[in-house]
Amino acid sequence: MAKIVKNIEELVGRTPLFEFEKFEEKHDIKAHLLGKLEYFNPSGSIKDRAALNMIKKAEEDGILHPGDTIVENTSGNTGIGLAAFSASRGYKLTVFLEPGQSEERQKMLRAYGADLKSMFDVPGVPEAFANGTFTTGFYQEAIQKYCDAQPTHHYFINQLANEANPGVHYATTGPEIWEDTDGKVDILVATSGTAGTITGLTKYFREKNPDVKIVAVQADPTSRPGGSEDPQTIDGIAPFGDPGFPDAAKAPFIVGFDYDEYIDVKGEDAYALGREIAQTDGVFLGQSAGAALHAATIVAQRPENAGKNIVVILADNGMKYLSTNMYPLDKKVQ
Repeated sequence: MAKIVKNIEELVGRTPLFEFEKFEEKHDIKAHLLGKLEYFNPSGSIKDRAALNMIKKAEEDGILHPGDTIVENTSGNTGIGLAAFSASRGYKLTVFLEPGQSEERQKMLRAYGADLKSMFDVPGVPEAFANGTFTTGFYQEAIQKYCDAQPTHHYFINQLANEANPGVHYATTGPEIWEDTDGKVDILVATSGTAGTITGLTKYFREKNPDVKIVAVQADPTSRPGGSEDPQTIDGIAPFGDPGFPDAAKAPFIVGFDYDEYIDVKGEDAYALGREIAQTDGVFLGQSAGAALHAATIVAQRPENAGKNIVVILADNGMKYLSTNMYPLDKKVQ
């Protein structure tokens, strides 16, 4: 039956689960690689789920009112999701963007009407970097002080400490996967950024079946933005699996790190996998999605995982990375 959609919020979720059969055949993979294609969300990434849920929760709690300004720090996708829903729901949005984000992401944020700033525009941040006192906790406090100092109501939505971030994956993403696989989930592979996605999904699957194996994916230290001079960095993946990482507990909802395995992925491998999968199965992946699928391939090739369903969360597609080294143009057509 035909349906006319009148609000982009109706397009959030119910994303397809796609098996990479051509890729499996090429590499003689005996497991089932099932990719959750989150770029089918309206602004193009899994962060639409969290962005909308955080806004709705703030409204329900009486924190957000028409005409207010939402404020967030982001590596891009959360900001884009917030920008889309701020536009559709009548809010203003100020985004403090981390350095090194792709040109496409910045243009999308501006297209939605967001006020785009650098994280170094937050009072006190440049000084903290200069004297070595910068921490995630300091940054969050600095943004909150910025909001408090504004003449109109500015709400720091703070995805790193907002329980509506992992909550939406517990409530929607997990059940969608469970339904589409008839409850036959053996292994879940997902990247860790804010860790909202993998935290919410881990809670859901642990409750449904404690035997589901959870694999967290991180960028290799050499492939993290600022980690080296290597241009093949992986955007949006933080090192939450490193026990010694000082910000490992920066999000209050992340408790226990209840994962079975961590896999570090180099940028060159994530990029190469993204380019390969576009040509084997016609699926166009972003950087973190390429990293997640590369890690899932490692898991799938283990003999003990033959015949198992390996669900991998693919956060976005390659459209936001066309200006990066992931999809280079060797020669322009004149």
